[in-house]
Amino acid sequence: MSNALAIAHVSQALALLIADNLRPEVDEAVKVEARKPPVEPPGEPTVSVFLYQVTPNTSQRNNDLPTRAADGTLVRRASAALDLHYLISAYGDEKDLVGQRLIGSVVRTLHETPVLPKDVVERAGERPYLAGSNLAEAVQRVRFTPTVMDIDETSKLWGMLHQTPYALSVVYQAALVLIDGLETPVPRKPVERADVRVLPFGAPGAPVPPGPAAPARAPATEGGTGTGDRPETTAGQASQGGALARTPARTVAKAAATTEPKTTTKAPAARVRRATKAAQPAKKTAKPAADAKNDGTDSSARTRRRGGDADTEN
Repeated sequence: MSNALAIAHVSQALALLIADNLRPEVDEAVKVEARKPPVEPPGEPTVSVFLYQVTPNTSQRNNDLPTRAADGTLVRRASAALDLHYLISAYGDEKDLVGQRLIGSVVRTLHETPVLPKDVVERAGERPYLAGSNLAEAVQRVRFTPTVMDIDETSKLWGMLHQTPYALSVVYQAALVLIDGLETPVPRKPVERADVRVLPFGAPGAPVPPGPAAPARAPATEGGTGTGDRPETTAGQASQGGALARTPARTVAKAAATTEPKTTTKAPAARVRRATKAAQPAKKTAKPAADAKNDGTDSSARTRRRGGDADTEN
């Protein structure tokens, strides 16, 4: 951040940067001035650094609004973000192509050192009219970028300079220059108490961890899923009401049991025979009881017949 002297400070620092880097292409004395192009071409080699336009920075123009608290006190200082547009012209003897050599040195300097060095800014701030500038303390450094202008734009630019003949020149844009307001914001209150809370997963306000991948489901059978008509829950995790619900272990074991393929083995022949023989006595014991009942019925019938026959003989 810087104060209102930042614009003039950048212009003076740019002139010093160009003056320090004209050699070795130009080995004669050159005057570098932060002024508009002269009406009468000078007789000695001269470079003019002319600030012809100041525009708001497009990327930071919405971030320079002052911020105030509910009671109206200033919390953050207002800051204006600006771009500076410079027209750099060169003058000299056309026989020796001094102007073209000077423009070449200017382009090489700003391409090699596009960011304004801090030592150059500090030396430029030694001027009496820039004594109150704080551009050297700004965090944001000024960067120079060449601007492409066609014939129409160049003619309009030089047309604004009334009665000033055209000279070989280049155009550069300087960004970003921040100018602070004069009002001092209210300092913020220090932290009185640090509040650190530890919440388990599932508690209100606690973050929900990502769940594991869902396992493969049991194969479906007739009449429903592999565990019956009612589908069972897999061993995953489900979030219900913001809390983390886990599937019971009994359900997981049941689902795992249904997923395992069932194998059947044939009983040995000897075991089958033993089981058959063990079942046969039960049937035999049941048959004599039935035979005894039938024998009792038959004996009573024979007795009645014998009695009848005896009566007949008498």
